[in-house]
Amino acid sequence: MSIRVAIRHHTLYEFDRMVFLSPHLIRLRPVAHARASIESYSLTIKPANHVIHWQQDPFGNFIARVDFWESMQSMSIDVDIIAGLEPVNPFDFFLDTYAQSFPFEYESQLKKDLIPYLEIAEQGPLLKQWLQKIDQTKQGTIEFLIMLNKRVFQDIAYSIRMEAGVQTVEETFELAIGSCRDSGWLLVQVLRQFGLAARFVSGYLAQIITEESALNNPAVTAGNTLALHAWAEVYIPGAGWIGLDPTSGMLATEGHIPLACTPEPTGAAPVTGTTDVTETTLTYSNTLTLLD
Repeated sequence: MSIRVAIRHHTLYEFDRMVFLSPHLIRLRPVAHARASIESYSLTIKPANHVIHWQQDPFGNFIARVDFWESMQSMSIDVDIIAGLEPVNPFDFFLDTYAQSFPFEYESQLKKDLIPYLEIAEQGPLLKQWLQKIDQTKQGTIEFLIMLNKRVFQDIAYSIRMEAGVQTVEETFELAIGSCRDSGWLLVQVLRQFGLAARFVSGYLAQIITEESALNNPAVTAGNTLALHAWAEVYIPGAGWIGLDPTSGMLATEGHIPLACTPEPTGAAPVTGTTDVTETTLTYSNTLTLLD
């Protein structure tokens, strides 16, 4: 049964003086292929001294370009979404015959289409050392993906990291800890090392905790949560893009709501833009409310 929820994401930037802002790019609108059913969406930016133009990037993600014409001392971004979360079976797909076992080679035309998602950007010693421990003998493709995702989950601890940017794969392996975007980017690079097309995903993670699920699992804390999150997607012929969340070791489900899917993390940043030189205070809040 579908669960209707209200999502509210509030972000506030406060500056220590009046400043001018460059055009900002905001990637906070669910992509067209999101499994959640988006009933309504609104983006509100204050102050009102701006104009918004909606665009799509080369990968089909929605981008709001915001142009400001006056200085300001604060800027807020509010996203409001009404969505239906229909429980899905993450394994509800078929694979083309030639892709049912790993390793496999993409067909020539498909491989050309996937070139941006096959680029290997990092090949450090810690990554190579980690890859040597992975069983690469012939096996079921889905079993291989599940194993790889769980290995990243087991080897890289999760932390909330407020600093901007994404750690390199070597940094994440050396520290053995990282944010969701660090683990997501690591998994993207690992998949590409095996010749599998992968992309970085930024989005919302909506987690609904019902009384039944709390009773069935005493470790679960009752309550609903919403957070900006990041994970990886891998392209398998026949199934298309499959979401893998290395912070849980599980496949992405209806609660994973993608906002941007790109070959590199820089193209999926929720907000990009610059201001005059200033000291900035950032505050934010995410709320998830059940409507039914």
